[in-house]
Amino acid sequence: MLKIGLTGNIGSGKTVVSGIFATLGIPIYHADEESKKFLDDPAVKNEIVKQFGYGVLTNGQEINRRSLATIVFTDPLALQELNSILHPRVRIDFRNWAIRQVTKPYVVQEAAIIFESGFSEEYDFIIHTSCPKEIAIERVIKRDKIDGHSVLRRMQFQLDDAEKSRLSDFVIQNDGSQLVIPQVLAIHYKLLEVSAQRNNEVTPGIVDA
Repeated sequence: MLKIGLTGNIGSGKTVVSGIFATLGIPIYHADEESKKFLDDPAVKNEIVKQFGYGVLTNGQEINRRSLATIVFTDPLALQELNSILHPRVRIDFRNWAIRQVTKPYVVQEAAIIFESGFSEEYDFIIHTSCPKEIAIERVIKRDKIDGHSVLRRMQFQLDDAEKSRLSDFVIQNDGSQLVIPQVLAIHYKLLEVSAQRNNEVTPGIVDA
């Protein structure tokens, strides 16, 4: 089974791409969503409070995600600290999840900061969803109902689109110039081919002297 990383900067449409893979029967692990679940873990909560103070808690003593986001998206060091708490747990969770999908030809982990978080070595191949910054900003403004400055503030923590394209094995253009589904299908069939080839490889046995 192959492990595939699917990345793309905010507003690139990687979630749409992951949805297409899902319709093809490919299991998808949404890293950003899964990482949020760990905020309910008492051990994680204690580490976050220790690092950021009780001001990140609600009156019900739960993590106030909005307050936490405000902190980490204005301070690179704070974001790094939060990632150091969450990312190791997400990595282990993904590995355990992938094991349970062993009958599938490949699985996909959707994550915005694969390269930034040092996750890139986790995968057999990486797919990048590419989109010009101007288009991405417009999409996020409409989707999240926020201003352009707020979008740019989040973007500053992500590698440039061109750099991610260079580092990836496959690039899907999601700027309206090409249909996305045919691009996904082309990659899908290539990954099925690679997976089949690996499954057919015969491991040399031990020859008695």
